Amino acid sequence: MAAELSPIDKAKFVAAKRAVDFVENGMKLGLGTGSTAAWMVRCLAERIREEGLRVTGVPTSSRTAELARSLGIPITSLDEARWLDLTIDGADEFDTELNLIKGGGAALLQEKIVATASDQMIVITDAAKSVTQLGAFPLPVEVIPFGWQTSKALIEELLVSMDVLNRDCSLRMNGDAALITDEGNYIVDLHLKRIGNPRQLAMVLNQIPGVVENGLFIDICDIVIIGHGDGRVVVRDINTGDVQDDRVDFVPSDNIFADMGE
Repeated sequence: MAAELSPIDKAKFVAAKRAVDFVENGMKLGLGTGSTAAWMVRCLAERIREEGLRVTGVPTSSRTAELARSLGIPITSLDEARWLDLTIDGADEFDTELNLIKGGGAALLQEKIVATASDQMIVITDAAKSVTQLGAFPLPVEVIPFGWQTSKALIEELLVSMDVLNRDCSLRMNGDAALITDEGNYIVDLHLKRIGNPRQLAMVLNQIPGVVENGLFIDICDIVIIGHGDGRVVVRDINTGDVQDDRVDFVPSDNIFADMGE
């Protein structure tokens, strides 16, 4: 079955497979959202089934919660768990300092809360997400529905003084209506093309009335695992400076692939 995966899905799979090697018995885990994180949830479920691994997951979205439940992963709320050992999630972009843009799946608020409530964050991704400077991927900003157009106008005004290449902003849609996040908010996507100072932008965006959170994850990620379509994985630890080249074999597993209804 693994041979039928596209190269990009193979890259996501091997990154996810390598990431769950970091999971130990008794851990409380943040479970990310998105296509790469979904592979991680499946790989984690396989370890639980085959090894009797005992963990508790805190999902970062209703989608991840549903998937985890369907695969038999015990889950709880962050309020119940209080603090987590590890969060594993994907990213839309990451730079050389492991700063991230996240929120392509509209789950950035819960993702950031869960990640910052963890001792460690591992990001699983493919090589295409690696950039010299963040900003090619639209930066999501979560805003409350009340007065969202005012919040958007204030964001556009703020961007005039920021080191960005472009300042176009758009409301994220779901068909003919505004997309609604799990927390009942809207997403405004900032099409900046290049962000010269992500740290500064992350701080000032959150000072705008109506802005709940933004998709810049600064100094949160500890390890990035980059998967490749040939099974190679690169593990980079920002804290130690270590970079490891590894390989994950494609072993067909009914436990992982038979569940897929997508």
